[in-house]
Amino acid sequence: MAEENSIGIEVLPTGAALGADVRGIDLSSDLDAAVFRQIYKAWNDHLVLRFRDQWLDDAALVTFSRRFGELDKAPTPAVGEPRISVTLPEVAAISNIVRDGKAIGSLGNSELVWHQDMSYNELPPKASLLYGIETPSAGGETFFYNLYDAYSTLPESLKTRIQRLSCKHDATRNSSGQLRKGFQERYSNAKRPGAIHPLVVRHPETGRPSLYLGRRPNAWIVGLGDKDSDALLDELWAHVQRGPHMWTQEWRQGDLVIWDNRCTLHRRNRLDPSLPRLMHRTQVRDQARPTAFAA
Repeated sequence: MAEENSIGIEVLPTGAALGADVRGIDLSSDLDAAVFRQIYKAWNDHLVLRFRDQWLDDAALVTFSRRFGELDKAPTPAVGEPRISVTLPEVAAISNIVRDGKAIGSLGNSELVWHQDMSYNELPPKASLLYGIETPSAGGETFFYNLYDAYSTLPESLKTRIQRLSCKHDATRNSSGQLRKGFQERYSNAKRPGAIHPLVVRHPETGRPSLYLGRRPNAWIVGLGDKDSDALLDELWAHVQRGPHMWTQEWRQGDLVIWDNRCTLHRRNRLDPSLPRLMHRTQVRDQARPTAFAA
């Protein structure tokens, strides 16, 4: 059922564990404060918002993205990937298209694992926005997962066990498993580069507890031996994999999607290399690093 408001936009929940469509708005135009407050509230309520049939150049994408906060620069590419030239430094090109033997964007056709963006940083992004410029007729869907629900449905014994534990998030590889420039192939858990964040965090705006898992590969629970850490992480990720708390974004040209990186996971489905895909992405900088939820 659509959510009523008095300012001309419509918020239509997906009916899944997260996600809503926002209709009746042109994001290339100036948005007044009342409209944006409604959008921001819907984002806090639904974690992921989709705006269909938007026609945005990079300047308009950046302008709208900045309403959510200060933007990060596009991230460092993986080993062997070129730094992609786009019109603005805050915009990253995500694509499988190759022109004149050169990739025009990062990540290619890789199937991505569940992850939170850049959780290996001390200050991960607050939000990510992804805009579909050229979208495939099939495949390449993006799956989103509600980490509030993942936490709330844990067995109480497991909630208690992880309440005061923290996880190191691997900084050496990107979400498709590619080694980033400047890093070695192998590290011990103790010496592997990456930020340490609580396993259970408090959302700074809603106050709700959420799992904060980042990615499974090369993660380590600080203070545990390697085998004990792997066993506990495998148990948490098995809970995620079994859970129904997700929604699937099937891309159309002109879709803009924003997700809350602090309380969602996402991953991309397989992509046929013969079907071109070009997306532009921005990331919103958070104001504080993740903080533990004190039950």
